[in-house]
Amino acid sequence: MGTKSYYPEEVKWKVIEMKKEGISNDEIMKQLGIKNRTQIKTWMNWYRTGQTYRFSQQVGKQYSYSKGTGDLSEVEQLKLKNKHLETQLEILKKVPGNRKELEPKVVVEVVESLSSKYTVTDILSVLGVPKATYYRWKKKYKVIELTPLEELVIKICEENFYHYGHRKVKSILKRKHGINVNRKTVQKIMQKFQIQCQVKMKRQKYINGESNIVVPNILNRNFKASHPNEKWVTDITYLPYGSTMLYLSTIIDLYNNEIVAYNIGTSQDIKLVLDTLRAAVELRKPEGLLLHSDQGSVYTSYAYQNMAKEKGITTSMSRKGNCHDNAVIESFHSSLKSEGFNAQRRASMSNSKVVQIVNQYMYRYNHIRIQAKLNYLSPLDYRGQAA
Repeated sequence: MGTKSYYPEEVKWKVIEMKKEGISNDEIMKQLGIKNRTQIKTWMNWYRTGQTYRFSQQVGKQYSYSKGTGDLSEVEQLKLKNKHLETQLEILKKVPGNRKELEPKVVVEVVESLSSKYTVTDILSVLGVPKATYYRWKKKYKVIELTPLEELVIKICEENFYHYGHRKVKSILKRKHGINVNRKTVQKIMQKFQIQCQVKMKRQKYINGESNIVVPNILNRNFKASHPNEKWVTDITYLPYGSTMLYLSTIIDLYNNEIVAYNIGTSQDIKLVLDTLRAAVELRKPEGLLLHSDQGSVYTSYAYQNMAKEKGITTSMSRKGNCHDNAVIESFHSSLKSEGFNAQRRASMSNSKVVQIVNQYMYRYNHIRIQAKLNYLSPLDYRGQAA
């Protein structure tokens, strides 16, 4: 049987200091002449658990774990008890809520964050989690170290409610953070963490009422405008998410895809579109405006056509049954539903909640939501830049 090595108390404290400075075990062994790295780990464990009194014990006695505090004075025993309490308090501070409701992922994160200071056994003892259970959880909920770029991409997606694709996220990285990265790299990150933009739901088709006045398709899919209030498009869409059916009437300026006016009602009637048009005209006071719509009964009505004529507005209409002739506003209403109501089911909320979601989306769309067509600016930012 080999002879056990004896190391003075000063050497043990020197090891603790060197470990705190981040010096490797191999370097400590070389400098201090320590033969076994297990010895270093043992001393560090004693230090972490408040058992530094063992540093002064004789060879052989220091490994008698059952006799630890028996020979200590009352003051030393109180110090050791306080050390244990401090350890428990620091560990429990990392745990949110009731320990009985600990989630496996939280336990793994707590152990990972404190393992450099305390042993896994001590942390799990305080948390009341068996060691075998912890290692099973660790395998399942492995803590992933994110790169700075991954953290930023995830943050951008969260801030924009996962409504942006990788091209828009790439533009924000370049414009706001000065990071020029290939769009495929951004796409891979979004796929890795499953934060791709939400897929739009297919638009439900409804049959419009009988026409009264049909005008030519003057717009003819020319959705570009050289200045504000040159071309507007309008349409009505269904909002089947509240306790009763609601209808949304919207007018968009094709210059910067800005929402000029919108109105929500309980009936798809002429009053809904007249109120929307009246609000838009009072706000913008357009001259020489072209206003395009589909051939819905509210738009072919005499009341709507007469109001447009009184305001000096030229009306234009899509060909019958051709939604592509009014693609811009069709796309907008599709985005509103997929981004604002994607997780909702019909009759799953109150009508007031539906109105609140629409109001919030309209504000965000005009002020914050960027568009590729507008050089990755929001509609208001684009109009302000042009001015």
